[in-house]
Amino acid sequence: MASDYRRLRNSPGAREGASQAGAGPLSRFKFYLNHHRLMAVDSLARLLTNLLASLMTWSVIGIAVAMPAWLYVVLRNADEFSVGWQGQPRISVFLEKGLSSSTGADLSERLQTWKTITKATYVSKDDALKEFQTLSGFTEIIDSLDENPLPAVIVIRPSDSGAAAAEQLFAKLIELPEVESGSLDLQWVRRLYAMLQLAERSVAALTLVLAAAVILVIANTTRLAIENRRAEIEVIKLVGGTDAFVRRPFLYTGIWYGLGGGLLALILVELSLVWLSDPVKQLTGVYNSDFELLGLGVEPALVLLAGTALLGLSGAWMAVNRHLDAIEPQ
Repeated sequence: MASDYRRLRNSPGAREGASQAGAGPLSRFKFYLNHHRLMAVDSLARLLTNLLASLMTWSVIGIAVAMPAWLYVVLRNADEFSVGWQGQPRISVFLEKGLSSSTGADLSERLQTWKTITKATYVSKDDALKEFQTLSGFTEIIDSLDENPLPAVIVIRPSDSGAAAAEQLFAKLIELPEVESGSLDLQWVRRLYAMLQLAERSVAALTLVLAAAVILVIANTTRLAIENRRAEIEVIKLVGGTDAFVRRPFLYTGIWYGLGGGLLALILVELSLVWLSDPVKQLTGVYNSDFELLGLGVEPALVLLAGTALLGLSGAWMAVNRHLDAIEPQ
């Protein structure tokens, strides 16, 4: 830090500020910006000089930040994957086993006339078995069955996509004499959204805990840096350096720690997405979906970097305010 003081004192901005102390606010502002630039560059140079220790700190911060960032990406993809179900409930009514195909088709046409139903599609027992055979791949097992165990089904799209309206329609449908049972897809979709909401709150809580941990890590690292440079700080204060002058390089160090950890977290998240993209594509292909994994996105990535920089600044400020006042020249 003594070298920082000498560099700033011998810089053109410092000589100009010394020779034009009363020249006006513009000169003082230029001197102020030059000082911040020197402190930022010098603090980064110190971190790169001691690269191994800096990499260890960046790794701890990066892993801590990558965990909630990766969970955020998982929730974003889960929400995007399920968005097609939202507002599109589907009702399946299973008909009595002894019901003929013509009766089932007539019931489907009658339901089609209801104002509360947009579309009613009749699926016969044979068609249901063929569809199940195609999707499951159990061709030999199904061919060995003596009879078709599947009932005929009518797939219904309600005209009102609201949950309450779909439930009322479902209650009316299962009371029909031709209907044996039914299922409302909205019920398990609701469970999915409830689980997503719980997961979002859990991720938020985990983010707060890990953010506090990052602040403590940077605060402790800054405290050690202050102790290692105690003699330099005493010299600066002895020649008239202000607390703000002494504080700035440590604050910039905290910012660099935060930015480096945030950048490493982004790299870890993107690498994990690249690693998982092919298995996810194969899994969604089984369900005839062209869904692809979404990344973190530009805006969330910038927010993450800004957030980690702010965490670094907060941790450094905490350590500087606590330990700097205790150092005074003897």
